[in-house]
Amino acid sequence: MKHSARTQLTKGYTFLRTSGRAVRFVAWALVIAFVLTVAGCSKKSATANANSDTTTSSEEQTYTRNIIIGFSQIGAESAWRTCNTQSMQTAAAEAGIQLIYSNAEQKQENQIKAIRSFIVYQVDVIVFVPIVQDGWDNVLREAKEAHIPVIIIDRKIRTSDESLYAAYIGADHVEEGRKAARFLQEKYKDADKTLNIMELRGTDGSSVTDGRYQGFREILQNDNRFNIIYSETGDFLRSMGKELAEKILSENGTLQINSTPVDIIYSHNDSMTLGFLDVFEKYGIQGGKDVTIVSVDAEQAVIDALKNGQVNCVVECNPKTGPLVMEFVQRLANNRPIPKITRIEETVFTENDDLSNIEPRGY
Repeated sequence: MKHSARTQLTKGYTFLRTSGRAVRFVAWALVIAFVLTVAGCSKKSATANANSDTTTSSEEQTYTRNIIIGFSQIGAESAWRTCNTQSMQTAAAEAGIQLIYSNAEQKQENQIKAIRSFIVYQVDVIVFVPIVQDGWDNVLREAKEAHIPVIIIDRKIRTSDESLYAAYIGADHVEEGRKAARFLQEKYKDADKTLNIMELRGTDGSSVTDGRYQGFREILQNDNRFNIIYSETGDFLRSMGKELAEKILSENGTLQINSTPVDIIYSHNDSMTLGFLDVFEKYGIQGGKDVTIVSVDAEQAVIDALKNGQVNCVVECNPKTGPLVMEFVQRLANNRPIPKITRIEETVFTENDDLSNIEPRGY
């Protein structure tokens, strides 16, 4: 395939501006199975704490209509994830960027296949959410050799070669864990008893789970009142949250582990929290009263539960990163620098706040 121009990017990438689409047309058959149509979500987008120039030139606006992105999403396991996908698709459409979407259905091998299909199709930029941290170097090296820059969003990867990707856009998941722990310290600042914690982990091996696990312990490790008596993965799934809650309650008759009552539930995401709340209703347990619940994501359903007193604290994780991703894609296309790491600004909602003015979440 002939290219009319090559624009050098940071970290050794070359952005390819194509004069023809013959190869892409032939390769389309290899990726058509990955293409889905998903409806748009709320217009409110994530904001970043990186300093950046958001001005778009007329030349940039014209060129973006020719950009093609390959986007590999891990799945559709939650309202948060669905909105993340919709944010990408809506932002791409508004920017005049063509987006080829692949749902990996929670399997890393599907993501690797999708990325390879994007390389064959010769997309201009690859964007993906890595389901786990390890095992990406080979396929990302293939993308680099094909001069296709890669933007990683939401979850991070672990690699010895940072040049294999152009940028990461996402939350500080360690800080999210810290925020959850700080709320507990403040809530129980006058308590003089042992407080037993049940932790619901996300997908093991993902940077999100590792970060929320690490940050939570970092704050509480020197406070002997807090005792984590149970930590189990629910894989970020509502169905798994239900299964875990049902198993514990059916075996014990009440919320306890090995005859030790649970005072606090720290859930790595709202879907698992909702799974527990589903089962609590069956057993007559009042979330937010009989047990303190701290959750992460801030989906509408859990914000509603917070307002109803069923949850005590919700740490926000903003899924609406699409506009920022498209801005970075446009910068790459016009040989403008982008930051290697961009953190998304997020907040915390607690039982002590005025919750009446929270805008609809859109997810």
